[in-house]
Amino acid sequence: MKKLIQQSVEESIKAKKEFFAGNIEKIEACASMMAGTLKKGRKILLFGNGGSAADCQHIAAEFVNRFQIERKPLPAIALTTDTSIITSIGNDYSYEDIFFKQLQALGKKGDIALGISTSGNSPNVIKAVQEAKQIGLSIIGFSGNKGELKELSDFPFCVDSSTTARIQEVHILLAHILCDLTERILFNE
Repeated sequence: MKKLIQQSVEESIKAKKEFFAGNIEKIEACASMMAGTLKKGRKILLFGNGGSAADCQHIAAEFVNRFQIERKPLPAIALTTDTSIITSIGNDYSYEDIFFKQLQALGKKGDIALGISTSGNSPNVIKAVQEAKQIGLSIIGFSGNKGELKELSDFPFCVDSSTTARIQEVHILLAHILCDLTERILFNE
């Protein structure tokens, strides 16, 4: 068990070091875009499945409540939380439409869509991102090392791992860093 624990820790650290070493400039540019978008009164719409759905809720909470700085709330909505909307769309249309239809209802030109898919190919995430592009949203994509999400994103953040847990661990650290930088830019810390 001790060997397994240490192996998981080492793999997580390695994945994070490799990812962040290759993405620092892109992370800075993305945070600047996010701050500029929020400063204009626009919002962030987040969506993903399973653990990534939970990450969407976590990230939205960091923006709406606060992260490191005591400040006014910032507009972010996790499209993964309203079970009545999700189940009615899934039942009446298809599971592939659960984020797509919410983006049609809530997304406005100039907003940000943050789609998370560890495979990079989740059909409901891809369909929503395609719709977001049509509407005129900026696209941030969190994924693993494969998939269509990379090609569709203005800011593709692809973790070079085939292990879902390692990908998700990088994603949440990335989200924390983006939130931290965004609020520092906005609130001059």
